[in-house]
Amino acid sequence: MPYAKSPDGVKLYYEEAGSGTPIVFVHEFASDHRGWEPQMREFGKRHRCIAYSARGYTPSDVPADKSAYSYVHVMRDCVAVLDHLGLDKAHLIGLSMGGYTALQVALNHPDRVRSLVLAGTGSGSERWYTADFHRHSQAIGDQFEREGAAAVSASYGMSPSRIPFELKDPRGFAEFTARLAEHDAKGSANTSRGFQGARPSLYDFEADIARLRTPALIVVGDEDERCIEPSLFLKATLPAAGLVMLPKSGHVVNLEEPDLFNQFVGDFIGRTEAGRWLARDPRTVATAKVTPAWNRKPG
Repeated sequence: MPYAKSPDGVKLYYEEAGSGTPIVFVHEFASDHRGWEPQMREFGKRHRCIAYSARGYTPSDVPADKSAYSYVHVMRDCVAVLDHLGLDKAHLIGLSMGGYTALQVALNHPDRVRSLVLAGTGSGSERWYTADFHRHSQAIGDQFEREGAAAVSASYGMSPSRIPFELKDPRGFAEFTARLAEHDAKGSANTSRGFQGARPSLYDFEADIARLRTPALIVVGDEDERCIEPSLFLKATLPAAGLVMLPKSGHVVNLEEPDLFNQFVGDFIGRTEAGRWLARDPRTVATAKVTPAWNRKPG
């Protein structure tokens, strides 16, 4: 099995497909490297595609140390994959937790990132919701430890933003929840507590995000309610960002609507590589009449 190694010695399993300009796919909390299969097959026709499993997700290592699951550790793991494969730069495509991670790589190592696709990114970032999101994530970690992954998949997989997937593609949804049921309970518990339950709001990085010049595509489903405002924030803050909202779609946009997702992402990458994905022209920005939601204090 191919593995990269993190700075703290954690082995990270990865798979590759195709050749050409590299793309690295970074998965969400409820998935693993297998959740990118529709994209590995499509973009592997013309790119070198890499999907890896984060720490805590077998066949990657599952560290016993609970403190080894912070968003900083996970960001460094992504950089370690780039280093192991000898990739000076890559397009990073992340969903949810993976989008947060991809953005952190760009913030800390901007010279390593050709472009960013941030899909379903920013859950828990809304100022009024961050504390509740952290508490909920800690509780999910407790449930993983107490009941195991199979039990969690039956409830977590049925959260509101995942129902659209079940409604439109029951077969694909069943495959998704079956994979979630296979996750290592200890790894998922520690990830839910250490990453999900402790990461800062995206809004805390506003000044740094505004300085990024990396081309970015924001993708969100219109029924992924907790990611809509954060997606608008990312569109407003990243200078070279575009935004796509997929209709009648929830959180897992790359699996719910793989054809649409691949179409938009393929066009974005093509325009980026042609030098035609430009920063926003200031003349297109209207004068704000209200304070954006992400700049309002809770309560």
